Amino acid sequence: MTIATVALVSIGAHPASGRARHAEHDARAVELGLQLAGDNLHVLHAGNPHEPALRAYLGMGLSELHVLEQPPGVDALPALTNYLRESSVQLVLAGSQAETGEGSGMLPYLLAEQLGWPLLVGIAQIESIHNGVALVLQALPRGQRRRLRVRLPFMATVDNAAPKPRQSAYGPAMRGEVNIDSVEVTVEELSTSPLFQPAKPRPKRLKVIKAKSGAERMKAATAKAVGGSGQVLKDVTAEEGAQAILKLFIEEGVVR
Repeated sequence: MTIATVALVSIGAHPASGRARHAEHDARAVELGLQLAGDNLHVLHAGNPHEPALRAYLGMGLSELHVLEQPPGVDALPALTNYLRESSVQLVLAGSQAETGEGSGMLPYLLAEQLGWPLLVGIAQIESIHNGVALVLQALPRGQRRRLRVRLPFMATVDNAAPKPRQSAYGPAMRGEVNIDSVEVTVEELSTSPLFQPAKPRPKRLKVIKAKSGAERMKAATAKAVGGSGQVLKDVTAEEGAQAILKLFIEEGVVR
């Protein structure tokens, strides 16, 4: 049984040059959708249908790509919500965060709220769908995985834990069709006069020092950081290195 699946895509930016390209996480969402639905995957974009970077998604083996035409600075949430409500889609895949624009990562949350669907984040794989229930593998920190059962319909976001996207070929990218739909434009007040600048690294939180006297607090604040229980291996055999790695995996709960 084929499940109606939609992958939401956006325009990305190369991390070094800033040139427009396909978004890495969105491409992983397309790859996951292709593995699940094959040629029946419905790929959707809200924005400029004439952006050349969109054809990189077609180059992954898609025959067509659907675009809800909107000018820059327009809120994509109402158009996407109305489009998905009117369709028979049961599963929506998206990247965890856009590479251009606001890049807040809030769109999947707001869209799931509007549709009244559950949202799963950090999906690594959708293992099976049977009788309206999906068995999903969710990525957790330190390489761990958690298996979840969720009833359709639902929305899921993917990141670097999802399957790596296949190579985009020039021929299919040029042969694929871009279907354009006209939608009602909703101007987003927050983006009418935006000021975009590179994100700054977040400051590190200071360690809370529990000391009674001022001298003890000063000593704790100026003391050198003590290393953890890590171990540096030098001039060891391959077997000894493998045993150390396996021991670490067991301690972290990656391997049982």
